[in-house]
Amino acid sequence: MGMWSLGLGAVGAAIAGLILANTDFLLTKPAPVTVEYLGNADLKTINSDKRTLKAKTLWEKSGAVFMAVRRPGCFLCREEASELSSLKPQLDELGVPLYAVVKENVGTEIQDFRPHFAGEIFLDEKQAFYGPQQRKMGGLGFIRLGVWQNFIRAWRSGYQGNVNGEGFILGGVFVIGSGEQGVLLEHREKEFGDKVSIESILEAAKKIVVEK
Repeated sequence: MGMWSLGLGAVGAAIAGLILANTDFLLTKPAPVTVEYLGNADLKTINSDKRTLKAKTLWEKSGAVFMAVRRPGCFLCREEASELSSLKPQLDELGVPLYAVVKENVGTEIQDFRPHFAGEIFLDEKQAFYGPQQRKMGGLGFIRLGVWQNFIRAWRSGYQGNVNGEGFILGGVFVIGSGEQGVLLEHREKEFGDKVSIESILEAAKKIVVEK
């Protein structure tokens, strides 16, 4: 009976862990971001013209759409980047730029990511766009049903990637207005491959007042 009890206890614990892993109970809740917080972020250019700028200079007059990339080599991130890039013609018509930030510059990862993203890419070494309270999804993410559904969806769409670089700090997407408009849309990944609706991005971008 003792061995049976131990066995049943282990099975029960495993089932409970599986259930908890597939809820949001164990996830760190994101702290709401402000435009002042994001605006003070130091972003570095990645091209040959190496320079550092304050993030707010990128949206003061035109607003902007930002993707905080979890990992450039991740095929789920490449899928989302491609979908965001499909909005580029419409964003151009609105006068709203599209940007991405990455946490690190590893090997050729950014270069390999560029074909999937139509906007300019910046390095956010202090990871401001992943805060103010960073959220991580570790190994439990790989037993979430939603993550596997996202994996299968991206794989069937033909996306490929690798595991180079840090990939557990969750990213997100922001639509930021010009001037004092503030953050018009804030989407934080709750699990690997959790994408924002591109319709909601376009709807938020249409609210941006672009200064001529």
